[in-house]
Amino acid sequence: MEFGRVPENELDKIDFSLPAEPPGNAAILKAGKKANHKQGVYFGCAKWGRKEWVGKIYPKGTKEADFLDHYVHHYNSIELNATHYKVNTPAEIKKWADKAKGRHFKFCPKVPQLISHYSQFKNTDQLTTSFLEGVLAFGDHLGPIFLQVSDKYAPNRRDILYSYLASLPTDVQFFLEVRHPDWFADKAILKELLQTLEKNNIGFVITDTAGRRDCAHMHLTIAKVFIRYVGNSLHKTDYTRTDTWIQRMKYWLDNGIQEVYFFMHMHDEATSPELTVYMVDKMNKECSLNLIKPKFEGGDPRLF
Repeated sequence: MEFGRVPENELDKIDFSLPAEPPGNAAILKAGKKANHKQGVYFGCAKWGRKEWVGKIYPKGTKEADFLDHYVHHYNSIELNATHYKVNTPAEIKKWADKAKGRHFKFCPKVPQLISHYSQFKNTDQLTTSFLEGVLAFGDHLGPIFLQVSDKYAPNRRDILYSYLASLPTDVQFFLEVRHPDWFADKAILKELLQTLEKNNIGFVITDTAGRRDCAHMHLTIAKVFIRYVGNSLHKTDYTRTDTWIQRMKYWLDNGIQEVYFFMHMHDEATSPELTVYMVDKMNKECSLNLIKPKFEGGDPRLF
């Protein structure tokens, strides 16, 4: 992911601390605790098709068509960016779902760019229906669907976005990611956005990337969280940043969050498995979890 990328020599100058808990989170967490829903923690990457992982976490000689067969043994979820570029048929989706058969695994598909980036959210009914008909073929393996609007999509067009959000089905979980700085800079607009999402039972994606600290906002609008973490290819700050995230997720888990989805991104995706191993080991210890982690062909990597 290139969003928020800064030169490596500037990373040590960035304040990577996470914001304090927003006051509104307390009520969201309290409601989640009362629901007595079984907590689920899901950890994954943005895509399984990384040739750089062959010989690392995929056996040597693995063909690209077989990458997903191996991915599901290393992670329990995927932030499915593949659906952003094509409206997949139910038959195509079922082939992916079958790869995870018998496993506790969630696919989290991204809304196609034909809807999110190119339509202005006008005349999208048929496209949305076709997209949903496809991803519903994931069945029990369907996780949250996330809608990312362009970083050029400013809140002066929010009314049509809000109308689209209100039209979405309520029996499927959605999350929204916004990127234009004005969504965060204007407190009144941010408050209105949070209220709209809460009203429609839609989550608010948290994106933690070096060059856009405003997108690491910490606001919960439902008792579930969807985190897109963008690391810097095993720079030393990646470790301190993930340590901070583990403490925040532990707090949420202890106080009523129902589901956590954490997706590892890197500017160089070849190094995602290494940071995953570091993070999952600590999450399992700190949060009393039993998450699976990548198994390297030559044993766990040396991280320091």
